[in-house]
Amino acid sequence: MKQFSVILLLILGAKCGFAQLGFSHEIGAIAGPVQFRSDFGVRNDGGTNFGNSGFGVGIVHYINFAYRADCNCYSTDTYFNDHFKIRSEISFNKTKLEHHGPWAEGNKEDAKKLRAHTGEANNFDIGVQLEYFPLSIRDFQGFAYRLAPFVSLGAHYTAYNPKAFTSYVDPVSGMADNNILNANNFWSSWEPGSIDPSSGSAFSLVTSVGVRYKLTELSDLMLDLRLQTYFSDWVDGLNHQLESNKNNDYLIWLNFGYIYYLD
Repeated sequence: MKQFSVILLLILGAKCGFAQLGFSHEIGAIAGPVQFRSDFGVRNDGGTNFGNSGFGVGIVHYINFAYRADCNCYSTDTYFNDHFKIRSEISFNKTKLEHHGPWAEGNKEDAKKLRAHTGEANNFDIGVQLEYFPLSIRDFQGFAYRLAPFVSLGAHYTAYNPKAFTSYVDPVSGMADNNILNANNFWSSWEPGSIDPSSGSAFSLVTSVGVRYKLTELSDLMLDLRLQTYFSDWVDGLNHQLESNKNNDYLIWLNFGYIYYLD
């Protein structure tokens, strides 16, 4: 948490600096369903993608370059001021994870081990994105149109705290020891150490496409579809070494938001 405190102070300091230059601010809340794509399940499998779904919530802040809060007037009319915003965010997402797909079906012991192995992804994010609006931000604020599409790109720092469980019953002893680190309880081809539900941190690349709807003079509704790719394969607590494990963990988040313009 000390790392988050330092980063948060830097972001707040940067915002105070921007405020001195006469830019304006927006604040809002976001929430929506998350699909966590990881080593649980089968790649591009519908049951995996929809079965391993969770939920995310967050608080967002924007630096609006088109309008100056210090004088209640528009800023210098440049392309950057009229088409870009800086978005900072603190968010949390949680997803329960299970193995879906053909490998987890049937009565073979490996299939039973997969079905018995479950997990949970818990991620706390803080980061910054640059948002680009193809249409004029000034015109949007002036109700020239109600919809303003945007795309964004940025980086987030993630603190992850995965969980792992097993309920596999050994066919010989008829007992379940619930020890997720016992190699006899998971897929026979996985190497020892493939499961590690330790807390950690990683950076991630975030890109999104979305749209704002002008609700009132000082408020917008937002719809945002995000792809977040982690620079780690341990965010879900599973990193098996099979050939099928080609990508790091990532998520897709469809979030709905309410944005309020601060004077």
